[in-house]
Parts: sequence; C-alpha cells; structure tokens
Amino acid sequence: MSLKKAIIRSIVVIMIATASVAVGFLIEGILDKIDRRNHPQSYSQYISVYSEAYGVPEYIVYAVIKTESGFDSSAVSSDGAIGLMQIMPETFKWLTTLLGDSYETGMLYDPATNIKYGTYYLSYLYGVYARWPTVYAAYNAGPSAVDRWLEDKAYSDDGTNLEKIPYPETEAFVSRVERAAETYLRLYYKD
Repeated sequence: MSLKKAIIRSIVVIMIATASVAVGFLIEGILDKIDRRNHPQSYSQYISVYSEAYGVPEYIVYAVIKTESGFDSSAVSSDGAIGLMQIMPETFKWLTTLLGDSYETGMLYDPATNIKYGTYYLSYLYGVYARWPTVYAAYNAGPSAVDRWLEDKAYSDDGTNLEKIPYPETEAFVSRVERAAETYLRLYYKD
C-alpha cells in the first residue's frame, strides 16, 4: 500500500511540476505580447534607414520615440518640441544647416523628416559624449546644460560621465529611455 501511495505522490508531483512549467511559459508569452504591444516598431522603414546612415542602434531610436512622443507624429510639447522625436524648431534649423538641407518648421510633423533629424542629432551627441546616458541627458536638457554638469564635480567625477543629473525631468527622461532601450533590445534585437 505504501508503494502505491508513493507512486501516486510521485505522479502528482510530476503533474504539478509540468503544469507549473506550462503556466510559466504561458505567462512569459503573455507578458512578451504585452511588452510588444507597448513597445511597437512603428515607422521601421525610416528608422532602419536613418539608424544605418547615422550609426545609431535602431533600439535606441525606438526608445527615444516611445519616450518622447509615444509614436504620435503630431505631438507638440509645452516647450514647443515637435513630432515623434520632439525636436525643437531651433535645433531643427541648426541640424538642417549641418546637413546642408532646407528648413521649414512644418517639416517636423513628417515622420521621415523627424526621424532623420532626430537620429542625426543622437549621432551628433554621441560623437560629443560617447555615452548613451549622457547623450539622452543632452537630448533632453541640451548640450550646454550637460557641459556645465560635466564640469561640476557635484555631478561628474571624471568630466565625461554624469554621476548625478540635477534636473529631475532630465533624470526621469534618461531613466525612461534606458528602460525602453533595454526592452526594445530584449524584444527585437536579441540573438
């Protein structure tokens, strides 16, 4: 009788373990679908072209767009930043000069144009700062603010890496972009 009970217990344990593994895979699949819905790959035709052209990883461009506008090409911030990547008109004018292009503020509502200049700006900032968190801070607060922080020992130990960001909005922005970038990398760019 005890051998029979032991066999039944073993079978029950195996069934519970199998069910637990199956439920785990099911939950992982559901969470993956939710993450993919919350982290779309909209505008991929433009992002792939300009990411390659300017040497910025696609997942970073997606993360900035998700954080800046939530993929709303008509978004306008209270500060006047426009479009998917929330580019300020003054920054756009400067970037068009660097690229030798014509300038018209309304062009920032066009997804292809906005992604082109936003990606170029990320590339430019990476050329200056060489660290993505510092690039994100400069994208949000502006290079002048970041340059001041890098020179201040209260914010940077080495003059190249920000240890602390004094603007709460910028600190939150950097954190959100980093989380979104990690999610995009995990969902779409893992080997």
